[in-house]
Amino acid sequence: MSEQEQMKMDMVKNLALLLIEQDSTLTMEHALSIVFNSDTYQKLMVDDTRLYYQSPRYVFSFLDNELKIGKLI
Repeated sequence: MSEQEQMKMDMVKNLALLLIEQDSTLTMEHALSIVFNSDTYQKLMVDDTRLYYQSPRYVFSFLDNELKIGKLI
């Protein structure tokens, strides 16, 4: 596994954990499903965005906003 792939996987895990931190009723499975089905995840997987180099809380701000308003800004 490449370093970039590992960083992306770590970011996905951290985003799911932050979702659970925000809503303790979520299971890890549900939180991961939310992440995997988001536009934020799609952007995270694009190497050119380099989102996986950012802090999890920074990337989470995009996911949180997407969940609140239904789209990325």
